[in-house]
Amino acid sequence: MTEPDGPAISSNRIRSPGIASDPAAPGGAAEEAAGSNAEEAAGSNAEVRIHDARAEGTDEDLDRSLRPSSLADFVNQKQVTEQLGVFIEAARRRGEPLDHVLLAGPPGLGKTSLAYIVAGELGVPMVQTAGPALERKGDVAAFLTALEPGSVFFIDEIHRLGRAVEETLYPAMEDGLLPVVLGQGAGARTVTLPLPPFTLIGATTRSGLLTTPMRDRFGVTHRLEHYSPDDLARIIERSAGILEVPLDASGAEAIAQRSRGTPRVANRLLKRVRDFAEVRGEGKVSEEVAAAALEMLEVDLAGLDRHDRILLETVATKFGGGPVGLSTLAVAIGEEEDTIEDVLEPFLLQQGLLKRTPRGRVLTPNAFEHLGMPIPDGAASLF
Repeated sequence: MTEPDGPAISSNRIRSPGIASDPAAPGGAAEEAAGSNAEEAAGSNAEVRIHDARAEGTDEDLDRSLRPSSLADFVNQKQVTEQLGVFIEAARRRGEPLDHVLLAGPPGLGKTSLAYIVAGELGVPMVQTAGPALERKGDVAAFLTALEPGSVFFIDEIHRLGRAVEETLYPAMEDGLLPVVLGQGAGARTVTLPLPPFTLIGATTRSGLLTTPMRDRFGVTHRLEHYSPDDLARIIERSAGILEVPLDASGAEAIAQRSRGTPRVANRLLKRVRDFAEVRGEGKVSEEVAAAALEMLEVDLAGLDRHDRILLETVATKFGGGPVGLSTLAVAIGEEEDTIEDVLEPFLLQQGLLKRTPRGRVLTPNAFEHLGMPIPDGAASLF
């Protein structure tokens, strides 16, 4: 459930912190670090969304949310949810904040949803921002000094934090202290501000880019894995109930089979199939309706879309199955190299349809089978 942004919200939620552009300016240290002036907040590049897991919204708002609201509702990732449940209950019994949590894994697997759930299970507010939005030390100081005791501070894409900003978090995470430099030059002095106890939850799609000092400061680390079709079918059925979409089990299975093991993709396909069912069907999502809708969307039985197939067909027909260099392939299909590496290739590699070799990209026998093409005689030696 998304709460409206604003400088002041109801009393049981935190206030949106102002962002101080210069924490070293004279005056009260806490006020300057927090940057509570509204004009400073408006001029900052930092992005913040304020949420409170304790706040009760309307039934309609809750029913329209596709995010699970508790660990019990979170499908799959049993080992993650079971461990988090133990850690949360232990922290609640001791009356302490949960230790800092790092959630890693590919996009769309539920890292943000888990952060919401942790805040909800603890019954504390949650402040959400993103790594690229924290550009200066003052940005971090503004968030940290405005937290309520026990709050969850969620940073998405935490691997994109700048080094100076990251180092500001070290004493805050370990000792609950925030060193602030006041003044400049020879007259500069450091004032250490005590912070309220809080839980930092970091989400990353590339945990290898995190520095070792940052990674080691998280007491709880979990990696989320892709979902099985059966688990995705359960998610689709739950989402269909929330969206009030008539759906039978075979329709859910058809969508789940093509969802790339990712709940976000499954929910997106469900919404598009719903549109198709309402316009060209009778409103109910059956296996036949789902298959026709996904065929229109050019998503095949393996979850490959048109762009994936163009890449495979280009390597197969123009380069004899490979090897072909990345730059050559990018020109051949009219895409940027970064798009191929970060968007198209990961799923093809996971499915065993493509290989990266020192000589370039090579199709596997599975790729030729999927395309319905014979393996070229010259390509057989590459396997």
